[in-house]
Amino acid sequence: MKLPSTSTPDSAAIADEAARWLARRDRGLTPAEQDAYVQWLTADPRHAEILAQHAAAFERMMQLYHWQPGQSADANPDLFAPRPLRPWRRWGLSLAAAAALVLGGMLLWREASPIVAPEHPKSYLRVNERRALPDGSVVELKDGSRITLEFSAAERRVHLIGEAHFQVAKNPTPFVVVAGGVVLRAVGTAFNVRLDADTVDVLVTEGKVSMTKTPFPEVDSASPSVPTTVEAAVPAKLIAAGQRAIVPLTPETEPRISQVSPAEAKEILGWQAPRLQFFETPLAVAVGEFNRHNRTRLVIAERELNAVPIGGTFRADNPEGFVRVLELTLEIKAVPRDGGEIVLTRSR
Repeated sequence: MKLPSTSTPDSAAIADEAARWLARRDRGLTPAEQDAYVQWLTADPRHAEILAQHAAAFERMMQLYHWQPGQSADANPDLFAPRPLRPWRRWGLSLAAAAALVLGGMLLWREASPIVAPEHPKSYLRVNERRALPDGSVVELKDGSRITLEFSAAERRVHLIGEAHFQVAKNPTPFVVVAGGVVLRAVGTAFNVRLDADTVDVLVTEGKVSMTKTPFPEVDSASPSVPTTVEAAVPAKLIAAGQRAIVPLTPETEPRISQVSPAEAKEILGWQAPRLQFFETPLAVAVGEFNRHNRTRLVIAERELNAVPIGGTFRADNPEGFVRVLELTLEIKAVPRDGGEIVLTRSR
């Protein structure tokens, strides 16, 4: 199967959309997004193929992740050596796109062969960075997100790029989060902020937050990665606990504020859950990791399944979802058994 080129305008547009779906998938798809994702994948065969190309690039980058200068002074030349995409890998990458329908994880599969697990891995468990700020507030950052602090006697200001959850310490000094020209003010509260390409998404979990949309976000030429703002007299809106605001970044577009149920709030904050991250990991090792973190026990009934290599990122508290991906993408059958066990066998 020949993967499509992304040189044409049409393919380039599909590639951009595929990248956006990968980003949404990484944070976790809502039920509505999952339905839209399925429709997008099935609308055109090129969608899954180009998504698989992105997945392949991500897989390659994961090798760089595992080599760090702090661990070795010499780079591994194999990481940068070109190599062809073998037929089984192309097929595996198509399965990787299908696996994303359930969890946002990827499964890369080939004919089972003995795979040696990485020697003494530190941990397959990944958790978000939690940082204590100088005032006693705590921020939890999603992977790839970053903040810049501007604390003074008059104001505690944080510039955000990405997504973060703030637990603000009570203090008379206003606590301000700036994201893409949206200014959020709080004293002692908790809220989640996500900066997307065209919106800012705010969920208040405790207390209240005052929100102002600045008309002209500017960029500090001395530090282009940190936006500054011109805080003109734009009417502020109050967001209370249990409310969500979707703030378009386009001028003269009003934010949408709505109530959210506890279940919806939990879904929005799903990115905070610990994750298990695998790369060419034998299924037996992955199953062992899930069993360490859950009461539901996964049992491999056939030895030849032990060495099947998988890769991807999965919620550590969702073994059932992991099993669904195995059933969807591999020739594996899951059979529930008394005592809270799920037995994995080859489907015949």
